[in-house]
Amino acid sequence: MLVLVAPGQGAQTPGFLTPWLDLPGAADRVAAWSDAIGLDLAHYGTKADAEEIRDTAVAQPLLVAAGLLSFGALGEVAPGAVAGHSVGEITAAAFAGVLDDTAALTLVRKRGLAMAEAAAITPTGMSALLGGDPATTLPHLEKLGLTPANVNGAGQIVAAGTLEQLAALEADKPEGVRRVVPLKVAGAFHTHHMAPAVDKLAEAAQGLAPADPKVPYVSNKDGRAVTAGDEVVSRLVGQVANPVRWDLCMETFKELGATALIEVCPGGTLTGIAKRALPGVATLALKTPDDLDAARDLIAEHA
Repeated sequence: MLVLVAPGQGAQTPGFLTPWLDLPGAADRVAAWSDAIGLDLAHYGTKADAEEIRDTAVAQPLLVAAGLLSFGALGEVAPGAVAGHSVGEITAAAFAGVLDDTAALTLVRKRGLAMAEAAAITPTGMSALLGGDPATTLPHLEKLGLTPANVNGAGQIVAAGTLEQLAALEADKPEGVRRVVPLKVAGAFHTHHMAPAVDKLAEAAQGLAPADPKVPYVSNKDGRAVTAGDEVVSRLVGQVANPVRWDLCMETFKELGATALIEVCPGGTLTGIAKRALPGVATLALKTPDDLDAARDLIAEHA
């Protein structure tokens, strides 16, 4: 059984969209999306520097557009389940047919703007902790006033909080943690710092007409497979200020019988976690169009 996943913020790199725009029809699709949301996705995906695409209001729609573009390039795909990490949940909602592409990009544009505004209130950020035992790490984060914003499994937890709290973490790592790596994000996402964005996103979601997922949609909230479109959208709204439980999503992949996992562009992060947490599951990350043939072979074998 094939699982299709979409990465979250921090996966973007300068110029990563460039080779995808050479595919037939890709530039036209991206231009239409850009017009619909008032953001030049082609510019940011090909010419912008790292600091420009670190901007939450830019990074989020750019990631969703890249995921949709690479998904479309695969051709007909019938995954057994879909999921996304953080903003990748909106990409996954489009994979599952809950939202069409334009609705997904319109929602993520509003999400990015609302979260950027919330992040501007207090200087905050996120850092990944590599190694360590959750039983030791989680109480240590609580002691420092930090939130475990992403519990990713495979020994990785992402802490979020103020810049002062993150500096204290760097100076005082939990026992067993090898490294603390600052992430390329502009705020403490999936924490109480994002509470102001929830109301704005809820207002934006009122105009949506979600369909029920065509395939199991695995939610970051608790790893549960959601079957109602309204509930998917409700979870997308609330998840902005709540921790991502990617570890529980992977447990559900196991329960569903996953044998392969493909991560859409800009892939790499989630496949890296899956290689450690889902032994025996074939993984593939879509980084450039050169990966498409291998992905289609994997789809033919496992979908």
